[in-house]
Amino acid sequence: MWESYRRIAFRYPRISLDEERQLIAKAKRRSKEKEELVLRHVSFIIFRIYKKTFPTYVARYGEDIFSEAVFILYDKIKTYDLEYKDKQGNLKPVRFSSYIWKRIDGFIIDSVKKEIRRQRRHESPDWERFESRVLPGGAGGRRSGEAQAVRPQKIIFSMLRYSS
Repeated sequence: MWESYRRIAFRYPRISLDEERQLIAKAKRRSKEKEELVLRHVSFIIFRIYKKTFPTYVARYGEDIFSEAVFILYDKIKTYDLEYKDKQGNLKPVRFSSYIWKRIDGFIIDSVKKEIRRQRRHESPDWERFESRVLPGGAGGRRSGEAQAVRPQKIIFSMLRYSS
């Protein structure tokens, strides 16, 4: 799948700042130019994914992150300011990639963190989730009133021991 994205990136190379600004102005009005602008930034998204994540995460989550990052580009086209001025009031044109890079990087990092948390949640054994529960004494032969963290296996074994 990455190969097809690389072909798109090769077919839509980077353009000059003036051409890019003209394309953005048109993209704010028509969807055909929006698609072209997004296609011209496919290589940028791929570059940021490889720059911000470890290779194992790129292999595992890269395509999902890429497909969701494309929607960010569409949103950022709407908010890009063609009339941006510096503090002195001079017109300061900014490349679209400079405008979106921080948002894309934040999205990549958040996505990887979310996937890692989801993976850990599904891989941890059930007893690890319940280990932090504190039960009153009595289970496991402790003095009454003394609290302890008990694994579910200990509860079952203590129930079997006292029931026989």
